Amino acid sequence: MLGGGRKAERSKQLDSISQAALGAAVGVAVMGRTRPMWQAALGGALVGTLPDLDVLLDKGDEIRNMVLHRAETHAFFWQALASPLIAILPAALTRTPALFLRWWLMVALALFTHSILDAMTVYGTRIGLPFSDHPFGIGSLFIIDPLYTLPLLFGLLMGLAWRGAQHRRWSLAGLVLSSLYAGWSVAAQAKVTERVMSTPEAQGVAPERILVTPTPFNTILWRVVLLREDTYDEAFFSLLDPLVDPLRPMRFESLPRGGGLEGRTADFADANLIRAFSKGFYALSDDGHQVRITDLRMGQYPYYAFSFVFALHQSEPLRPTDPVRTTHRMPFGEGIDWLWQRLQGHELHPPRPAR
Repeated sequence: MLGGGRKAERSKQLDSISQAALGAAVGVAVMGRTRPMWQAALGGALVGTLPDLDVLLDKGDEIRNMVLHRAETHAFFWQALASPLIAILPAALTRTPALFLRWWLMVALALFTHSILDAMTVYGTRIGLPFSDHPFGIGSLFIIDPLYTLPLLFGLLMGLAWRGAQHRRWSLAGLVLSSLYAGWSVAAQAKVTERVMSTPEAQGVAPERILVTPTPFNTILWRVVLLREDTYDEAFFSLLDPLVDPLRPMRFESLPRGGGLEGRTADFADANLIRAFSKGFYALSDDGHQVRITDLRMGQYPYYAFSFVFALHQSEPLRPTDPVRTTHRMPFGEGIDWLWQRLQGHELHPPRPAR
């Protein structure tokens, strides 16, 4: 991940902008000419941000705040139950009870599309609760991608500024373009996965132990992780690589996974939450004082968004401690420069901390 703590907060704000823009576009599409465009867009934007209000609830500690985000408020079943209750508010505020069913449809679709967009990232969204606790994460979109968000924003702004009779078409066009881009991300991920499966390094690795996700802000440069017992392999592949050098092999770097700590930490409840939530894509590390568990899906070595101290070496066996997040983030400027160069197909080693 790029940047420090403040940039992480900005990332969350930008993610909320994407969800608000999606909700606004859905609101305009559903309400049509029955309400002024600004009113439909505002209502959709507000509804589109509602699921993420669960971040305001403290689930107990830092690990639980992570793994229990995108849970009930993102589940289709609970959203369907809440939709008619939420729809009462805009119908009442606009004094349009005759439009209640349309408001209801708008609320439901704004909530559903929020969860669908979240499920396209790698984080994990429990859309199946209460019937399934599985954290769905396609992993074809980065949490912030300007090429997804900007068409939505541009369409909304043009629709609000346009004086012609068909001004809502701008918003609809933005919604269509962003949806096509989301579809493109799935196709691009499949193409890269096919390329990965043909490499010698991936032979014998089960498909569920192969991770292919986009790097920040794009769907051109992809990060690949091959999960092994004691190590994991990491590589980067740009869709432009074959154009720059058709014969260049995908270069993997083997990195430690801390397999020797598995037996000593198997009964630690906090670590097991990350084990399950990450679908096995985690690493353990021990500096002689503290033991950490790191979710390998979000970030790149050695800069990961979610890493937690969960045990101490003060006695033997290891003593559990309240989990503490110890994220180490890549310097933003250095990260952006590497990202831009590597995206274009230039072979550069990923940034590393100064010794």
